[in-house]
Amino acid sequence: MTQQASAIPVTPHATYEFDARGVAKRFRHAAIFGALSALQPGETMRFCNDHDPLPLLAQLEQYFGAKIEICYVSRQPMEIVIDFKVVA
Repeated sequence: MTQQASAIPVTPHATYEFDARGVAKRFRHAAIFGALSALQPGETMRFCNDHDPLPLLAQLEQYFGAKIEICYVSRQPMEIVIDFKVVA
């Protein structure tokens, strides 16, 4: 008898880390948009960066509108942490 590998369960309130500091600058925005587009309602992407991404936030608000909530977790120099939560 063979066993199947168990899948990682996805819960409706899961939080996924996204550290932008490890992504090449020219790919960051595409990677962030792709990661957010993959989330389901109720899931959150915790975004970490070394600077406050104000132009990115404006782009996200234009693209996703009310489908995401943006909440700063930390807004310290060289340590910006933002939760992006997908809402229904």
